Amino acid sequence: MNKNNTAAVKTQAQFQEASSLHQQGRLKEAQAIYEAILEIDPRQFDALHLLGIVAAQSKNYQLAADLIAKAIAINPNHSDFYSNRGLALQNLNQLDAAIASYDCAIKIKPDYAEAYYNRGIALQELKQMDAAVASYDRAVTLKPDYAKAYSNRGLALQKLKQLDAAVASYDRAITIKPDYAEAYSNRGLALQELNQLDAAIASYDRAITIKPDFAEAYYNRGIALKELKRLEAAVTNYDQAITLKPDYAEAYYNRGNALRELKQLDAAVASYDRAITIKSNDAEAYWNKGLALLLGGDFERGLPLYEWRWKKGDSEKRQYRSTQPLWLGNESLKDKSILVHCEQGLGDTIQFCRYVSQLCEAGASVIFAPQKPLRGLMKNLGSDVLIVDAGDPTLKFDFHTPLLSLPLAFNTNLTNIPSFTPYLFADEDRISLWKEKIRMDDFRIGVCWQGGASKIDPGRSFSVDHFCEIAKLRNVQLISLQKGEGVSQLRELTLDMKVETLGEAFDSGPDAFLDSAAVMMLCDLVITSDTAVAHLAGALGVPVWVALKWVPDWRWMLDRDDSPWYPTMRLFRQKSDGDWKGLFSEIEKSVIQKMCESKERSLD
Repeated sequence: MNKNNTAAVKTQAQFQEASSLHQQGRLKEAQAIYEAILEIDPRQFDALHLLGIVAAQSKNYQLAADLIAKAIAINPNHSDFYSNRGLALQNLNQLDAAIASYDCAIKIKPDYAEAYYNRGIALQELKQMDAAVASYDRAVTLKPDYAKAYSNRGLALQKLKQLDAAVASYDRAITIKPDYAEAYSNRGLALQELNQLDAAIASYDRAITIKPDFAEAYYNRGIALKELKRLEAAVTNYDQAITLKPDYAEAYYNRGNALRELKQLDAAVASYDRAITIKSNDAEAYWNKGLALLLGGDFERGLPLYEWRWKKGDSEKRQYRSTQPLWLGNESLKDKSILVHCEQGLGDTIQFCRYVSQLCEAGASVIFAPQKPLRGLMKNLGSDVLIVDAGDPTLKFDFHTPLLSLPLAFNTNLTNIPSFTPYLFADEDRISLWKEKIRMDDFRIGVCWQGGASKIDPGRSFSVDHFCEIAKLRNVQLISLQKGEGVSQLRELTLDMKVETLGEAFDSGPDAFLDSAAVMMLCDLVITSDTAVAHLAGALGVPVWVALKWVPDWRWMLDRDDSPWYPTMRLFRQKSDGDWKGLFSEIEKSVIQKMCESKERSLD
């Protein structure tokens, strides 16, 4: 046997030994042999490739990519080299390069199902969901029993909101692999988005049966239970997830949300604190901790945390951009100009525009940019307040501030809320106009029952039918203040229920609430859900009753029937979650009492 043949036999024996060690997970020993082979023959591409795989398994992905690239340079026709280099690049988050590497693998081996699968994952990470689905489709065409490809295909379809197709894809994965716990859990998420919550929970249950230590399945099950208002059970599931995964920040955060809805505010704050300890930049946890503190009336600790709203979600789209400094109460405003820009809803602007007068008292020239529909209403804040469009490029000012940061800037607490009313005023000519159109001899109640559909609306609105018994009271006239969503309910009233409507001209112009303000001044009472109507009535100093869900927005706090924001406001609260019937029974009794008191005063 010649020298070359002897070396080849030795190298082959070394490969066999290294391969055996590699398969046993003895990576360092395998690595040493691969390196020994390369000392003899630096162009041994198989050794370079396998050494790259060892590096990847040791999580040294850059070394892995470099080693496999060297193997490719020597032998550019091996599909596995490109595929495994793609995996290393993917772990380095070099996703475009990873996809290019998978494409090379597929070009060499067109039936390479695994390369299509991994390519799909990279595309998914790039949020190219349609392309990802197409890649998974090709993988399962080549390999019909590819359970992982069907499961990841489901995730991509879910991102595309093709939820039924996603469930079908998970079902296919489960048919192929009946013990596929992850597919059951992801299937639960899709069913949850379809609002099939009981089916989602059943899917999570199956995942947990297969994999009892599946923390994510317990966590997702907790979210579904919370949506079903089974809050104690949700907390139990979050606790189980945390037991299995003690650093599960998301579980602590959602546990805090469930505890807040159970009105266990101290426990909720503690849970948010634990989430923040684990994940120190969790804006949602900071913000929701702030909401829990504010709900409990702790403005001193809650308002600073409320500023975290600018670091969460899509805050970049909502945040006002300016080269001028942000004012949060630290600098003197004497002889300075400040732009106050609106944020959030119309009701928020109506509630917090009260702080504009405090800015004026601090010596500032105030430029106020409310939402366009509110400009007409806001003009009566005072002649020394300039109402503008925030997008006006010609605006000049020394400072700027978001409207809802003013309570923090003025160190607001429960004892110093600027609760003077009225601070907004109805137009006298409009009052006279509507006085001619409204029957003035009855007890007039302005009513509003639904806010705009948004993520904050679930549970805070109710049906107009809940006013039915009040409408039947003698000498009571219900006047609709409802605009937009909810108006259609008036077409479905029973024959024994009457609600006066004010015609198409009511608040039909470009300015919102000018007619509403005038009509409210002609009402004996306003009854509303938690909407902008509540804030307007309070700002006008009109008697207003607000019907609140079990756990309302933070500004209404808990367990009190008055509001420190509005002296003429009375709060009615559900005694249990979703119990509008009981709440309106209480309101009906209170209306009767108020009418009697009104009659007695008129007799006096």
